[in-house]
Amino acid sequence: MHLVPNLITIARLIAVPIVIWAIATHDYDTAFWVFVAAGISDAVDGYLAKRFGLETALGAHLDPLADKALLVSVYVTCGIIAAMPVWLVVLVVSRDILIVGAVVLALVMGRPVEMRPLKISKANTFAQILLAGVVLADLAHGLGAGGVRSGLAFLVAGLTGASAAAYVVEWLGHMTDTGNGEPRGVSRPAPPPTGKDRTT
Repeated sequence: MHLVPNLITIARLIAVPIVIWAIATHDYDTAFWVFVAAGISDAVDGYLAKRFGLETALGAHLDPLADKALLVSVYVTCGIIAAMPVWLVVLVVSRDILIVGAVVLALVMGRPVEMRPLKISKANTFAQILLAGVVLADLAHGLGAGGVRSGLAFLVAGLTGASAAAYVVEWLGHMTDTGNGEPRGVSRPAPPPTGKDRTT
């Protein structure tokens, strides 16, 4: 039973190359519906894991990986076919690279950090999903949503920048904190010598 949410998440990972192939071959209808199905599966596996106590360490790492792989793939592929602004794709991907690099650097320096999702990050992810869905729906069904897409693109850009900044601030706070309220690299002054230590 514990395998069910993880299997759903793995299915979402399998959907990544399908969506890429569908967009690359201009089969936008397939790309849209696979993207929608992936979004529904994300909600389903999350509900099952929490409702029936099926959370696992694997699922905790696999679920955000699947979500990020799908989103980044859609953004990069849509950027290649000019369905999304290239500058936005670069911004979104750069933010993810920045976070991954920060986590790896912290691990290498012996200061492992768990990047917990922030409120701004959750809002950013929601906006990214919404933009991807609108773009794919517009490509598939010709909704004429150019204005909506442009507005969402700027919203995603703002939230992506704010999210990156928030993570950098939190990461820097973690990396410079020694656990006693003092930043790393700052030494406390030596205590005054006792009677035995004093020199005359």
